[in-house]
Amino acid sequence: MKARLIPYSYAIMKPMLDMEDAVVKSGLEHSLIELVKMRASQINGCAYCLDMHSKDAIKHGETVQRLVLLDAWRESPLYSDRERAALGWTEALTLVAQTHADDRDFEPLKAQFTEEEIVKLTMLIVTINAWNRISIGFRSVHPVDKARAA
Repeated sequence: MKARLIPYSYAIMKPMLDMEDAVVKSGLEHSLIELVKMRASQINGCAYCLDMHSKDAIKHGETVQRLVLLDAWRESPLYSDRERAALGWTEALTLVAQTHADDRDFEPLKAQFTEEEIVKLTMLIVTINAWNRISIGFRSVHPVDKARAA
C-alpha cells in the first residue's frame, strides 16, 4: 500500500495536534489512554494507529497479553471496572451510528469517572477516531519490520 499524501505539514493539522497533546496531558492514566486508542483503532481497522499505539503501550508497561485480548475485553478478567467502562464508551462512540451512545454504555462511566473525566475520556475517543479517519483516508503506512516481512 502506498500513502496518498502526508498531511502533517499543513497548518490545518495544528489544531488536531494540539487536541492530541491536550488529551495526552489530560490527567487520564496513560495505560487507559492507550487501551482506548487501541480499541477504537481495532474497530476502525487502522493499521497505522494500531502499530503506533501498541508500541507506545508496551513501551509504557502494558502487557502483550492485554493488547492481544483487547478485542475480547468483555470476556477477559484482565481489565479493571474503570477500563471496562471506558472501553464500553469507546465502542459506543466509535460505532455511534449503530449504538446512538446508549444509556447502557454511559451509566457505567458514572461509577468510575468524575464528570470532568468523562468529558476528557470522550475527547480522547473523539480524537483517536479522527486520527483513524485521517490515517485511513490518506492511507498512512506503518513502518514494516524488515526481519519479519521477509
